[in-house]
Amino acid sequence: MKEHVRENFDTSPAAYERYESQTGRFADLAERLEAAMRERQDGTLEWLLDAGAGSGASTRVFDREGRETVALDISGEMLRENGAISRIQADFDRLPFADRSFDGVAFTASLFLTPDPDTAAEEAHRVVRPGGTVGAVAPLGWTTADETDVFEQVGRESRSPTTADEIDAALRDHFDVVTGTWTFETTASNLRLFHAVPAMAARLYPRLDHEERVDRATELLEDVDGPLWQRWRWIVGTRGKGTA
Repeated sequence: MKEHVRENFDTSPAAYERYESQTGRFADLAERLEAAMRERQDGTLEWLLDAGAGSGASTRVFDREGRETVALDISGEMLRENGAISRIQADFDRLPFADRSFDGVAFTASLFLTPDPDTAAEEAHRVVRPGGTVGAVAPLGWTTADETDVFEQVGRESRSPTTADEIDAALRDHFDVVTGTWTFETTASNLRLFHAVPAMAARLYPRLDHEERVDRATELLEDVDGPLWQRWRWIVGTRGKGTA
C-alpha cells in the first residue's frame, strides 16, 4: 500500500500544482490548521514538522511565521518541487527524528493516505514535546447544493486508505483532541481538476494505471454541474506534559 501511495504521488506534481494554482485549497487548509494548532499550543510553535509536505503549499504557509519547518514526504518527486531548506523523504510510520524534536506535527491533507494511522499517531506523539500539538485535516467529501453526495450521484465510491473517523480515533489514543469541520464552496470544474491529479483519481479507480484512472475520472465527472461544497474534518491534539 505504501509503495502505491508513493508511486501515485510521484506521478502527480504537475497536476497537483495546477489544482493548487487554481484553488489555493491546500494553502488555505494549512493556514487554518496552523491557526488552530497555535490556539492550543502550550508555548511556542517554533519547530514544526510538515508531515506530507508534498510540493510545498503547506510548507510555504508554515514558513511565513519565520519558524523552523522540516518538510517530510514519502514521494521524492513531490518533495523535489518543495522549496524548503530542510526536506526529508520518509514514511509517517518511521519518522527519522529523535524523541521530542518538535513543537508540533502538521498533517495537512496527508494522514488519510496512510493505511496505518495508529502507528503514525504514535510516531507523532514520540517526536512532539510535552505540551506540543499535532494537527490533521481529512476529506469528508463533495456535495451539491441540495447536499447530495457527488459520488453517490454518479454511482462511484470515493475512498481513502483511512477515514476521518479513523484518524480522529488514532490521534485520541495519544493526544487531547478537539475537532470540527471546514466547508468550502467550490465548482464542478475544480472537482474535475482535483481528480485530474493521479493520486486523487486513485480514490475512484485505484487499480487502474495513472493515465487511465485520470481519463476515467474525467469521464465520470464530466456532467457534474453547478456550485458544489467540499468538506474537510480538522483534528488538533495536545500532548500532555505528564505523558511519557
